[in-house]
Amino acid sequence: MTELTESRAWVCLSFDFDAMSSWIFRGQTTPTPLSRGEYGARVGLPRVLELLDHFGIKATFFVPGHTADTWPHLVREIAARGHELGNHGYLHEAPASLTPAAEREVILRGNEAVERAAGVRPRGYRSPSWDLSPHTLDILRELGFVYDSSLMGDDFRLYWCRTGDVLHRDRGYEFGPETDLVEMPVHWILDDAPYFNYSTTTRTGLTPASQVYEIWQDEFDFMYDRVPGGVFTLTMHPQIIGRGHRILMLERLIRHMRARAGVRFATQIEVAELWRTAHRPVTA
Repeated sequence: MTELTESRAWVCLSFDFDAMSSWIFRGQTTPTPLSRGEYGARVGLPRVLELLDHFGIKATFFVPGHTADTWPHLVREIAARGHELGNHGYLHEAPASLTPAAEREVILRGNEAVERAAGVRPRGYRSPSWDLSPHTLDILRELGFVYDSSLMGDDFRLYWCRTGDVLHRDRGYEFGPETDLVEMPVHWILDDAPYFNYSTTTRTGLTPASQVYEIWQDEFDFMYDRVPGGVFTLTMHPQIIGRGHRILMLERLIRHMRARAGVRFATQIEVAELWRTAHRPVTA
């Protein structure tokens, strides 16, 4: 059994509070893209926090260290309202682009920045760009993380992360042993960025919120009906979801989910720890 049977369905609302860090890392350092990140701090985050307070929901915020150093009072406010703070690197660095030593350093710097801002040490990790390196999971285990939320090996069921997989091109894929690091899977389909993050190059990213609502509602309804005890992990960004009509869409979605019996909203660390106590990894 991989389900969480304590509730009929679980919902983890998560927010990547990137602010300016993701734009800087991608080299978009002129005033306009940076102001898009600033919008997330000045406008988007307060709207998200107000919405969560309205429904009495505790959520998870993955915060790059750069954001914590730039907006420490906002990171403190997130923690003061009872939300979880997770690690999201330092300057939104993609782990797959780093050496093992550099990757370990940015994760440590991210932890230190969040601790300076809010006095909280992150216990969960989400990879910027959702692209782990071959070394990420070992680094997370070494540093004492409880869970990762970057992989896509399932949709609504948690599972144990593996290390030591070997990719063979002339024979079958070789799976390594399970570890004691919990994976809380994600997917681009349950992320606001692919739908809403406008690109001046491709002229895409202005999907009507009504279409996204339909997709997210149907994904949730499938889980509720066919995956008992499943975990619905939704990834959003204050600078994206914080636009007025999108906040209204998220409010509508929350009302839909709350109307179903046995739905429980929780932080990711709450769900990961609960699942962890009921399961044991299968070691090689």
